[in-house]
Amino acid sequence: MALVSILKPEAVKVFSAASSKKRLFQEIGDVAQTVYGLDAQDTVDALLERESLGPTGVGHGVALPHARMPELDGVVGIFLMLEKPIDFGAADRQPIDIAFSLFAPEESGVEHLKALALVSRTLRDPALCGKLRANPDAATLYTLLTEAQPVAA
Repeated sequence: MALVSILKPEAVKVFSAASSKKRLFQEIGDVAQTVYGLDAQDTVDALLERESLGPTGVGHGVALPHARMPELDGVVGIFLMLEKPIDFGAADRQPIDIAFSLFAPEESGVEHLKALALVSRTLRDPALCGKLRANPDAATLYTLLTEAQPVAA
C-alpha cells in the first residue's frame, strides 16, 4: 500500500481557520463530501465518535483522526496542514498542525490498520514533517507525501 493509492491531490488542503478540534473535523467533513462523496455531517459524527474512545493526536504536532464509513469500498485519506496549531489532546500535550484523516469501510479490518500504520510511519519522520511545515502549498504537500518513503517500523 502507498499513500498515492489512498490520497487524492484534491484531498490535500492548507487550512487557516481551525480554532478547535470540532472545527477541524467540520473542515475534514467538507473535504470528505467534496472529494469522496461522503456526507459531511456523518463524517464529523464518525470522527467525534472515534475520538470519544481516546484522542488520535499521536504527538510531535501530528494527529491521525480516523473512522469507519459504511458507504466506502476502500480506504481514503485527507491531509490538512494547519497554519495555526490547535489543541488536540495529543499524548505529548503539544498542539497539532498536521492532520491526516483516514476513512475505511465498516468491514475493512486489516486494510484500515495497514493504512493507519503507513501514515503513522510516514509522519513519524521529522525531516518529512519539517518539509511539510515549510511548504504551505497543497500541490507541494501532495508531492512530498506521495513520494515519501516511510521509515522502517
